[in-house]
Amino acid sequence: MPNVPRRVLPLPISDGERAELMALRRSRTIERGLGERAEIVLAAAGGESNAGIARRLGCSQPTVMLWRRRFAERGIAGLRDADRPGRPRTYDERFRQELIAKSLERPPAATHWSTRQLARELGTSAMTVQRIWKKERLRPHRSETFKFSKDPELVRKVCDVVGLYLHPPEGALVLSVDEKTQIQALSRTQPMLPMKPGQVERHTHDYRRNGTTDLYAALDVATGEVTTQSTERHRAVEFLGFLRLIDRTYPAGDIHVVLDNDSTHKTPAVGRWLRRHRRFTFHFTPTSASWMNQVETWFSILTRDLLVRGSDESVRALVARIERYVREWDSHARPFVWVKTANEILAKAVRKPQETSVTRH
Repeated sequence: MPNVPRRVLPLPISDGERAELMALRRSRTIERGLGERAEIVLAAAGGESNAGIARRLGCSQPTVMLWRRRFAERGIAGLRDADRPGRPRTYDERFRQELIAKSLERPPAATHWSTRQLARELGTSAMTVQRIWKKERLRPHRSETFKFSKDPELVRKVCDVVGLYLHPPEGALVLSVDEKTQIQALSRTQPMLPMKPGQVERHTHDYRRNGTTDLYAALDVATGEVTTQSTERHRAVEFLGFLRLIDRTYPAGDIHVVLDNDSTHKTPAVGRWLRRHRRFTFHFTPTSASWMNQVETWFSILTRDLLVRGSDESVRALVARIERYVREWDSHARPFVWVKTANEILAKAVRKPQETSVTRH
């Protein structure tokens, strides 16, 4: 007889408990583990399976079952950590919550707290602050950037571009096209000191500027091969010249080009060229979402591998190094694997205004 998975009944909770659990989940000042336990109980009350909860929250099924049982036995009080044997805490839970809340505020004379600044503010030691920050995964010294696209055609463009990556038209070529502008040919004022055992490569902090070049690149999404062209300037004229190079490089078949919303891509001259070359179709990424253009990944690899530590006495030498790098890349090219669906991207890109100001811990 085949095994039939046992259906897990929803965890019964009252309206008051639900409200309190939702407040714990949204709170910015409680310890991170308690917010996750509230999330487990709410998901269990909604009828979600133990396996589904564990998979979504990145924990184990025994953990989910533990907090379901604790809540069923003792309610919300059962979600809090029990006192453990050993030396009594120097600081109680109220102090911990005060420290966490203070950490999330901006200090009066700086942009973020340091351990010593916060320790002086609260009358404790820097090691205590560091220990609580580590447990709660608070990192005031770190900062990341973000930007939400306000493109009115966001959904259509995301679906269009992702559809090309995941399900390219049969018999057609998909190219990811962009340009990296103002690449500087820099030469160090002293020769570099090469790496040796126990010593990293060293170079002077100052340099001479020997000119710049703009690099156009077209990444074949199916093979990972790259076609490039270096130009002195970045205008519609140069972009049209690069389109003609693509036309000569791939003389047959339809070509779908993924590119961003740069003004040089939308000039009347480019429009006239497209009307004469019907096999080319442009697909624009949403505004503020150029990361969807796969060639941007290749540009970041080029920068890391070739440009950051390079030294060139002239633009011609820089261009020669880039061309040599591209030939080597194409000799063993492999495509990037796009894994996000349009729905997964839109689920993060389309957010309610209040969601941008809530951080869980």
